[in-house]
Amino acid sequence: MCRVFAAQDPEGYRQINRSIRIDGHSTSIQLEATFWALLDEIAESQNLTTPKFISKLYDEVIEINGEIPNFASMLRTTCALYLRGHRPSMEEVLKREAA
Repeated sequence: MCRVFAAQDPEGYRQINRSIRIDGHSTSIQLEATFWALLDEIAESQNLTTPKFISKLYDEVIEINGEIPNFASMLRTTCALYLRGHRPSMEEVLKREAA
């Protein structure tokens, strides 16, 4: 039953640090390689670079929730939502691009 998970390539869960500028401050985020690949894919689908996508996401979460208790965990769950099919509508993407 768990063979497909147990036999996965260890490269996928290798930890990677990336430095990103968020809200004018340089910060380092550590995630597994698989999550970085998914964030790259999500950003590309939004016609954004990954750092720009993460920065915009950060700003929107702060606007909606006022704080982010665990930013890396929020990025991981963003990837899970994306894999489950939760995506912005084309109208939202075009609206953002026009702004």
